[in-house]
Amino acid sequence: MKSGTVVYPGTFDPITLGHLNVVERVSAIFEQVIVGVGVNPGKRHWFTPEERVDQIRKSTVHLNNIDVRIYEGLTVRFVQQCKSRIMVRGVRPITDIPAEITMMMANRQLAPDVETLFLVADGELAHVSSSLIKEIATVSDDTVLRAFLPEPIVEDVRRQIDAGNKRTF
Repeated sequence: MKSGTVVYPGTFDPITLGHLNVVERVSAIFEQVIVGVGVNPGKRHWFTPEERVDQIRKSTVHLNNIDVRIYEGLTVRFVQQCKSRIMVRGVRPITDIPAEITMMMANRQLAPDVETLFLVADGELAHVSSSLIKEIATVSDDTVLRAFLPEPIVEDVRRQIDAGNKRTF
């Protein structure tokens, strides 16, 4: 039995198999999953927000309850604008927990009505991050990239590498 709307925010630059694993699992629990593509002007991105939205849509075409939106500003405010009270955060067991708990406590002060749920990607994907992709992509072939990225995204990442990754968004 599914219930309500959940928001899964992130930068997704690019979306990884770990991200996709979290989306698929929350999709099975909630009626609607809103994937929020955050715009952070302080970060150097490989892909524009619109490209990231397109990548997420291509990767989640098999799910019928996914909506992808771009947002700016405080994530907790975006969750409220989506008329949700639940935010899911995908975490890697060792590296993410302290920072995510700190952020959760700050969000509770800003919006006590919003709950944060932590979900660890399945075992073989728990270590995968967009940062890892950026580190290994230039020295990996497409077979290696397919172990970390949804199939529709491999070509996008390869094009970005071949272009010399000179864009900053």
